[in-house]
Amino acid sequence: MYETIRVRGARENNLKGVDVDIPKRKLTVFTGVSGSGKSSLVFGTIAAESQRLINETYTAFVQSFMPSLARPDVEVLEGLSASIVVDQERMGSNARSTVGTATDAHTMLRIIFSRLGTPSAGPAGHFSFNLAEGMCPRCEGIGRVTDLDLDEVVDRSKSLNEGAITIPGYKVDGWMVRGYSEAPFLDGDKKVAEYSDQELQDFLYKEATKVHVPALNMNMTYEGLVPRIQKSILSKDPEAAQPAIRAFMDRAVTFTACPDCEGTRLNQAALACRIDGKNIADCSSMQISDLAVFMAGVQDPQVAPAIATLQETLDSLVNIGLGYLSLDRESGSLSGGEAQRVKMVRHLGSSLTDITYVFDEPTVGLHPHDIQRMNELLLRLRDKGNTVLVVEHKPETIAIADHVVDLGPRAGSGGGELMFEGTVEGLRASGTLTGKHLDDRVPLKDTTRTSTSSLEIRGATRHNLKDVDVDIPLGVLTVVTGVAGSGKSSLIHGSIPKSANVVVVDQTSIRGSRRSTPATYTGVLDAIRTAFAKANGVKPGLFSANSSGACPKCNGLGVIFTDLAMMAAVSTVCEECEGKRFQAEVLQYTLDGKNISEVLSMSIDEAHEFFSTGPANKVLARLVDVGLGYLGLGQPLTTLSGGERQRLKLAIHMAEKGGVYVLDEPTTGLHLADVRQLLSLLDRLVESGKSVIVIEHHQAVMAHADWIIDIGPGAGHDGGSVVFEGTPAQLVDDSSTLTGQHLARYVGA
Repeated sequence: MYETIRVRGARENNLKGVDVDIPKRKLTVFTGVSGSGKSSLVFGTIAAESQRLINETYTAFVQSFMPSLARPDVEVLEGLSASIVVDQERMGSNARSTVGTATDAHTMLRIIFSRLGTPSAGPAGHFSFNLAEGMCPRCEGIGRVTDLDLDEVVDRSKSLNEGAITIPGYKVDGWMVRGYSEAPFLDGDKKVAEYSDQELQDFLYKEATKVHVPALNMNMTYEGLVPRIQKSILSKDPEAAQPAIRAFMDRAVTFTACPDCEGTRLNQAALACRIDGKNIADCSSMQISDLAVFMAGVQDPQVAPAIATLQETLDSLVNIGLGYLSLDRESGSLSGGEAQRVKMVRHLGSSLTDITYVFDEPTVGLHPHDIQRMNELLLRLRDKGNTVLVVEHKPETIAIADHVVDLGPRAGSGGGELMFEGTVEGLRASGTLTGKHLDDRVPLKDTTRTSTSSLEIRGATRHNLKDVDVDIPLGVLTVVTGVAGSGKSSLIHGSIPKSANVVVVDQTSIRGSRRSTPATYTGVLDAIRTAFAKANGVKPGLFSANSSGACPKCNGLGVIFTDLAMMAAVSTVCEECEGKRFQAEVLQYTLDGKNISEVLSMSIDEAHEFFSTGPANKVLARLVDVGLGYLGLGQPLTTLSGGERQRLKLAIHMAEKGGVYVLDEPTTGLHLADVRQLLSLLDRLVESGKSVIVIEHHQAVMAHADWIIDIGPGAGHDGGSVVFEGTPAQLVDDSSTLTGQHLARYVGA
């Protein structure tokens, strides 16, 4: 029986032939700076190979519905068990997916109501907003209806032939507009403001009808503009839409609670059915900690198993620090850390043992008070006989490890080596970068900056906020903190007015295709292409893998995707360009001895040195400033973590003229050694005249702040109040809040 996961010669991504033995049925924490190779070893090698081998046990037909997984670049990989990856990927933006459906708690709730609720609405399916039997017929189970701002759709001061329809893609000479301007009952030259009531009704709302258009000499189906928009645009997923359509929807479409079901998503029969005076929508909208108490009072032998299963799930959500959520909370609205913990709940009650659980920074989004609970859950999984692998930066979680694997010494091409493996005490004495910084403590500042003005928030009531009044000082570094779910994000994101003067930098996904890279996203590729074009006397388009310079065989992707019918598609490196993405003629052009493919293969640090002056240098300098020097210029954006995405956005916004910067947990994914660099960057922003507001749990950032606003005292309806305002030193002296107590311990007060 294998007692270790034996890895030999791991070379995935930047790994340099790593050999390591990971003890099974233990808790192993993987450390190292961002980009050192932790994820390549844990996710890209161990978890990926486990999943690939499991997939191979299925038939070819079943495999055709699974993602294609190539074998990792490793010589020997032995002792693997089935792996479950619990990552920070958000849970999708499907409006029908909620915390209740994602954890199966809503399924148990439906069974209980179908058996005990009165008057009966029928079987469990009649309580589901995703089935026709239970959904509200008006909103079809979404809980909200859309409303169009017609002034954002039609410019009434113009005629159709002058461009009255302002929807993206509706060109005056295009078929969609001509279908209206040349319809028999509309005048294309008449201003919309001059339309009669009937003309306006026909233009906007007329039901689909067959008409003959003499000017086009053809028959066509005419449909009013509003129903056409609803079918062609509003029914689509906005996240999948083109940027222009998304922008149109943002300005023209508003979502309001469905008037028939009042946002509950269910039909009247389901809503009429009650247990102890509450219907299923009431239960779903309760704070989970309150629902757990309510369900504890529901006792009936015929549904005892369902009640027990539901109670166990609810208790797990409370214990994992998510008791402030509700079952009807859309899963797409959860943060990466919340999504990871919701996924974790699925596995806590599992009877499976000898599983390998793989976690990606499970402490993300957690207050120091909540990290202890997360640690207990990781230890519970281990003690059930499982192997727990955790990629983590927080010293509190590193401290509970049975075994530590430290990679480095630096990031990107400067990393990928095994620096240390052993105990936590051994790491502390090892002299590695992680070992040296494991006990780092940022001291309280001797003096703090003084604000001369403030941003006033009055009567904030979003989500759990309790009529909050607070003044956020400007011209200083302000940290907003509090336990997860206390109301920090609701206060800042929901109350600070969005304007040209406010720059919000968060961790949401960066929209783009698999061709998108740091070079394309930041615009530095334009400067690089221009430099190549100028040096060689040719057009810049040659140096774009999305334009005329692309390899014709792979269309600039560098790989060829082969469809094997019922088998999974296979990607292979393009033989013509050897993965370089460009035509051979383009690669003959050089800039200071390097061709375009070689430049795009550089890390941002290397490119910053290569482009020592000019427009490219300025952009690359900002990327280095935010700690992203280890990323590859041509690295796909899909491989970036939430923290890396946020810092990439920050690098772009640093060139803008915004006066107020709002950052949401910028330390996510940062190694202990990199936190000080981030603090220096925040200081530089403030010293350049910016106001910086940071939502953060990291005690180093709290200690370095000029002003702290602590929200609490607890989460959900136990939070939503300002429990402290003042300097970090005053918070430590006060020590009446959870944040104050933990910060006092951190600084050794």
